[in-house]
Amino acid sequence: MRHHREKGWDYRGRAIYHFTLPVEGRYPLFGTLEGESAEKAFVRLNPFGRRVCQMLSGLAQFYKEKGYALKMLAQMVMPDHVHLVIQVLEPLPQSIGAVVRGFKSGCTKVYKEEYYCRGENATELHSDVPVHFARIFADRGSIWQQDAAYYHERILHAQGQLSRMIDYVKDNPRRLWLKRHNPDLFRIHRDTVLCGVSFTSLGNHFLLQWPDRQLVEMSRSADRASIEKRLQEVLTAARNGAVTYSAAISDGERLIAKTVREHGFPLVVLLADGFPAVGSPHERYYKPGGVYFEACSKGALLLLEPKESAYLHPTIINLVEDALRRKAEARHYAYTALPYDSKRYRFMALNEIGRLLVER
Repeated sequence: MRHHREKGWDYRGRAIYHFTLPVEGRYPLFGTLEGESAEKAFVRLNPFGRRVCQMLSGLAQFYKEKGYALKMLAQMVMPDHVHLVIQVLEPLPQSIGAVVRGFKSGCTKVYKEEYYCRGENATELHSDVPVHFARIFADRGSIWQQDAAYYHERILHAQGQLSRMIDYVKDNPRRLWLKRHNPDLFRIHRDTVLCGVSFTSLGNHFLLQWPDRQLVEMSRSADRASIEKRLQEVLTAARNGAVTYSAAISDGERLIAKTVREHGFPLVVLLADGFPAVGSPHERYYKPGGVYFEACSKGALLLLEPKESAYLHPTIINLVEDALRRKAEARHYAYTALPYDSKRYRFMALNEIGRLLVER
């Protein structure tokens, strides 16, 4: 998970926010996930989880009495974290962060006063784990994940973003069910080696074994007709069983990759940057976002992020330099090597790595 704190943003002003608040260590402090299928998945809240849910429901009214004009648009208490979508209706006396921190402090206070100290409730709260679980926060000031940012937030700016986020919050139990029942599809692999190049990967690795492969590479200057023509070619090959590889960098590449994914055809996406750092707090609970999650849960997606060493691999350097020379000759200008840490070099390297994988 990555927080999206925006520099220069007035967190006291009118806005709509989505907050995610994880429990320390992602302990299932609020309940358990149940349901016989993804569509029937739900969170069975324990007594503390129900109390947290009540506190969320009363959050706007509680702060109204303190001069805060807020409206709760969506909320979801998961076993080990909380989601809330909240609207600031009028400028606030303090930042919205004060509201979030106040809610978190209130939850910790209730937990310690009403549940932590009562052994019988510890058993009721955590019937599927040892009773001492309820005492794990004895020496801590908060039940929440220790984070310098205090919370993870996203400001909902774009049109249509609110409805998508509300759907996402409500859809959390189903998504968690899919992840838990398809662990191999959501496990980060830190040392996937292909053609001598190392990757971090996640998804359906069987796609790499599929013999029919095609690469989508479109110039940034490609016109609509060229993109449409290539799209139809790619879809035809996909219908005939080809796995599509794409770095999805240019507009044309992104459109084609999106269409392939929407049709349910298998897709291998090369990422410049997509996975949490090794050993980071977010690594264990990472999952691809949005539409990538759905494709991944169906086994129709593989994400590949070349490691830093891949960009310095002699084969990749030679492939990029050859491509640059061909472009220079075609346009009648002198060839100039690119710095290996430049964005253009890395984008070209992604496409050349994709070509290497497709032609292997």
